[in-house]
Amino acid sequence: MSLQISDRESADIAILDLHGRWTIDDSKNELLKRHLQELDSNGARNFLLNLADVTQIDSSGVSVIVKTYRSLRGQGRDLRLLCRRGHVLEVLRELHLLQLIPSFEDEKLAVDSFDRMASSASAESNQPAERHMD
Repeated sequence: MSLQISDRESADIAILDLHGRWTIDDSKNELLKRHLQELDSNGARNFLLNLADVTQIDSSGVSVIVKTYRSLRGQGRDLRLLCRRGHVLEVLRELHLLQLIPSFEDEKLAVDSFDRMASSASAESNQPAERHMD
């Protein structure tokens, strides 16, 4: 089955549920990019890619994930991955992407992690700036 994409929201988090094979010959990379751009233009700040039902991923899919992560982070937005088991998890693990992009096995923990991130950023901004004297 080729890659199927659906989206939903939880609080201010856009969750993209991906199903099937994510390969270069599938031509779904552009569809996913457009989907992300549409959600972005509608004001979504945080994104969760649910990869739990992706049965296969190749370098083109991995590339889209990395580029999306870097782009969102550069705009002050964020991306998390939901990946429970199987081929996709092994690919991400082998490429050390699980150390770069926050990844979770449980959707609730992934969604809650956005709240923790916002809370810690807010707490840091309320702290007085540290002064260094030479």
